[in-house]
Amino acid sequence: MIKNYHVLFLILIVVMISACSDKKQVDTIVYNADVYTVNDDFEKVSAFAIKDGIFIALGDSEFILDKFKAVNYIDAGTRPVYPGFNDGHSHFMGYGLSVTVSANLVGTSSFDEVVDRVIGHQTNYPADWVLGRGWDQNDWPGQQFPTKEKLDEAFPDTPVVLRRIDGHALIANSEAMKIAGISLDSFVEGGEIIKKNGQLTGVFIDNAMDLIEDGIPDATTEQKIKALEKAQENCFAVGLTTVSDAGLNKADILLIDELHEGGSLDIRVYAMMSPTEENFNYFFSTGPYYTGKLSVSSVKLYIDGALGSRGALLLQPYSDDEDNYGLQLHPELYYEEICQKAYDAGFQVNTHAIGDSGNRIMLKTYAKFLEGENDRRWRVEHAQVVNPNDLDYFNEYSIIPSIQSTHCTSDMYWADERLGEERVTHAYAYQDLLNQNGWFINGTDFPVEDISPLKTFYAAVARKDAKGWPEGGFQMENAISREDALRSITIWPAKGSFEESFKGSIEPGKAADFVILDQDIMQVAEDKILNTKVFATYLGGEDVYRKE
Repeated sequence: MIKNYHVLFLILIVVMISACSDKKQVDTIVYNADVYTVNDDFEKVSAFAIKDGIFIALGDSEFILDKFKAVNYIDAGTRPVYPGFNDGHSHFMGYGLSVTVSANLVGTSSFDEVVDRVIGHQTNYPADWVLGRGWDQNDWPGQQFPTKEKLDEAFPDTPVVLRRIDGHALIANSEAMKIAGISLDSFVEGGEIIKKNGQLTGVFIDNAMDLIEDGIPDATTEQKIKALEKAQENCFAVGLTTVSDAGLNKADILLIDELHEGGSLDIRVYAMMSPTEENFNYFFSTGPYYTGKLSVSSVKLYIDGALGSRGALLLQPYSDDEDNYGLQLHPELYYEEICQKAYDAGFQVNTHAIGDSGNRIMLKTYAKFLEGENDRRWRVEHAQVVNPNDLDYFNEYSIIPSIQSTHCTSDMYWADERLGEERVTHAYAYQDLLNQNGWFINGTDFPVEDISPLKTFYAAVARKDAKGWPEGGFQMENAISREDALRSITIWPAKGSFEESFKGSIEPGKAADFVILDQDIMQVAEDKILNTKVFATYLGGEDVYRKE
């Protein structure tokens, strides 16, 4: 009888060993989670397995733990898990430089505060040129552009150049203008040099900024590397695993590629090339470039400026400046020639268009090349003010709006003054744009806006500021659902760069990019969304950020 017990025990051991050996070996198992896959059916699961940086299986926790064994087990503690967030329109390198080289002028309440911050920055980080970004005259009493006198007083012998928050205007002191050779007779097509009482104020808008910026020494390679690494660190901390860079030259794109190869930069980057012959000659000859970390498949153009600096090109004059229609930055033939080159090379065209006239020009230009339904995925970046008569272009020619929902909540305080009560209803019309193709791309345009995708999500669904204003939301007919808001910062930006089969959702065969939050943005009360914190961020199955 005792021998039989021994036999049964040995059989049990053999069965247990056999069962364990039948489990498939993986690198990581995440379980006890509330996983939003963001697949086509928007399914939810509680666990998944990862091997070699790829999701290989999804299901409930019991199933995954029964079928797989792992080197690393991550108990999510019932926390929500989402695909890694993707900022569909941003300025990654520019953001990095803005936090490592330039004075941060965001949130200043007066030009006096701007000057004080610049003085402090130069004291702490002395440089031959004093640079800054982030001022917004719309946040100041009187909402008037500044003038250079206080900068001249503080910096009589050092050039100072401070860009407006949207990057479409700057103020320079007299020393910077002297170096650039600026006079009262200076002029540039598609730009404006602001004068007052027959004198230069130091303010330059859109193409006129080139007169000043062409003289600013380029950041060194060392400064750019430091900027990119700092930008990556900050992006991982807010759950971003992919970012875009809306306008880079060849050298900067190749630097990002080199840093990816060397392992000092890991974040995935969708790089839009600036429209230079050097870029065209290098990239168009070989076609779109994908490495898994870097995607180069598009050209970035600008048709107009920004609404905040009255450079957006409008069909009718500004309501608060009756002689001003905004600025068209180049002749229409310029856009047609570049569109032809990009079309022939198989590249996307992504054009900055803010005003209703700017949008109309580019939509009609695109239509000449796209000729109906297609899968070219040409994009309009911002699509901020679109005449209702032009909305059909997006659907008829498969043109993709690339919007930034936080622009709406930043501009809503004064947009009606620029556009008037009727025209403003055609601005930030995200649901109307979504209805055209059933998807669009969302982003922040950082450093114009904060880098957090949770603020993008909140602005898209609530259309309120951080204080909950206005009660009831701003033009709520164009708010979007939480499901669509989540898609707009995950799978849809991936689709916007032809990478939806590789990333953007939690599905077998895709890159294991995901983020764990401390509360569920899909369920929590609207006024609690902005209190959400990132618990951990994973890129290719590797932990790249964890909340301390």
